[in-house]
Amino acid sequence: MKVNIKKISEITGFSIATVSNALNNKRGVSKETAQRIFQVAMETGYLLPHGIQHIKLVIYKNSGMVVADTPFFTALINGVEQESRAAGLETLVCSLDRQAPDFQAQLDQLLTAPNCGLLLLATEMEPEDIRPFESALSPLVVLDNWFEEADLDAVLIGNTHAACQAGKYLARMGHREIGYLKGSLRIQNFLRREAGLVQALEAAGLVLSPDFCFSLTPTIPGACQDMAAVLETAPALPTAFFADNDMIALGAMRALQEKGYRVPEDISVIGFDDLPYGAISYPALTTVQVPKEEMGRQGVRRLLEAAKGEGACRTKLQVLGKFVERESVKDRNKG
Repeated sequence: MKVNIKKISEITGFSIATVSNALNNKRGVSKETAQRIFQVAMETGYLLPHGIQHIKLVIYKNSGMVVADTPFFTALINGVEQESRAAGLETLVCSLDRQAPDFQAQLDQLLTAPNCGLLLLATEMEPEDIRPFESALSPLVVLDNWFEEADLDAVLIGNTHAACQAGKYLARMGHREIGYLKGSLRIQNFLRREAGLVQALEAAGLVLSPDFCFSLTPTIPGACQDMAAVLETAPALPTAFFADNDMIALGAMRALQEKGYRVPEDISVIGFDDLPYGAISYPALTTVQVPKEEMGRQGVRRLLEAAKGEGACRTKLQVLGKFVERESVKDRNKG
């Protein structure tokens, strides 16, 4: 006999209306009550524990300054949608804003959502933010971040590897004084890129001097304004900078040029992400190309594997970037 809502009501002791509201993710049902109802619904076969009817891409926002409407995230979303469509599934995109007054209600709704797969874009998340997602009822894969203590699958950029390659490139080009344009918001990706830069400099017998590290807002206008303020103090500058992302690199380049510095003749700059703006900037920006669409596709694939119960262990998949050499770095070996 097929289990229905009335039977779940009898088992749990909650009213038919409460059971119906919980299963349909309506507000007014406590988290504990919803979890109990979903547990019984799965145990009795009313809901398939791993039956995915659609994929929900959740864009987690803390400041919203890094996760913005840029070509990077547009390409990632395209990758998710393409792979989902190939599997016959619809993609729903939603934002979860940590600063929103109804954040907790939205979070509870996501964690108890039945019969969907969750892709969590965790670019702006801190380690403490991920904890609630470990109890999600639906299969879940983290995108663009990794948390050592979280028992979750993840697909992310090989940040440390890519930044290390960029730093080694600068050293090979004869730069001995290499600086760092660091994002003022210290998200996990930026911290890992800093580690890669330090690793590269150490391999070349160099050190990252604090005097050559400047904290800039991770947007083009913000980085330009912040770098202009730095330059007003007439600081000592290195011969080259590695920037946490292209937005910072492009904003800093503009400020340097407006102050009379030539790029790359006076100061070289490397970015990260390979946004379209970099290819048409002057000079064209040397950067790290990130396989954005592939990251989205790999996230969907891992999600579908998890939904089918394939793969007993959790996995961390890193997609490696490709170095793109353009015109913003001077070869100082040539004099």
